[in-house]
Amino acid sequence: MAIIKCEDLSFGYEGKTVLEGVSFEIYAGDYLCILGENGSGKSTLIKGLLGLKAPESGTLTLGDGLKPTEIGYLPQQTQLQKDFPASVREVVLSGCLNSLGTHFRYGKEQREAARFNMERMGIEDLADVSYQSLSGGQQQRVLLARALCATKKLLLLDEPVTGLDPIATGEMYNLIKLINLCDNISVIMVSHDIHEAVRYATKILHLGHKQLFFGTSAEYRESDPARRFLGGNRV
Repeated sequence: MAIIKCEDLSFGYEGKTVLEGVSFEIYAGDYLCILGENGSGKSTLIKGLLGLKAPESGTLTLGDGLKPTEIGYLPQQTQLQKDFPASVREVVLSGCLNSLGTHFRYGKEQREAARFNMERMGIEDLADVSYQSLSGGQQQRVLLARALCATKKLLLLDEPVTGLDPIATGEMYNLIKLINLCDNISVIMVSHDIHEAVRYATKILHLGHKQLFFGTSAEYRESDPARRFLGGNRV
């Protein structure tokens, strides 16, 4: 059963369609990269997948027991978020908020989940450190640990390596792939880096105000959208 199934989705703003004809399916263990130029509809689709924007037409179905509140989301950071005055532990724990239900205090289960995910991200020794004092790479590890506290099935990552140096970028890509392979957690990642997308992802969705391509990474390498996106250079 597909975790997410989209059929002929279209989205608009103020009566103007900005993205149309999007159809794809994601299964357990898939790793999908969403590619496209700025303004191609990637952010609009992300909002749709998160339930923050309703489609003008088409259907979006969550399957395999996945609930909208169980999607682990790592958004693009703003400067205000980078300067958030909280400890690493507090930021990671906030990923458990949706699991609290009518309770408003973290319990043993949530604290253990936060500890476990900080450990797997290699940031357990930073638990009491202020988030705003961390490097960009460390902050992204914290946010990835936070996203993992929210899900066991699907991570939605919006350009998670933006602003990172090459070493931190490589480390982040490797961490995401390990989570995908070892935990069988599906990944949907928005990216501008076509070479790394094809290297790590199993599937590619290319947007340009409409769906230009959806298929495997191997198929994408030979596609017209890939050649046009790279200006004729092969992936």
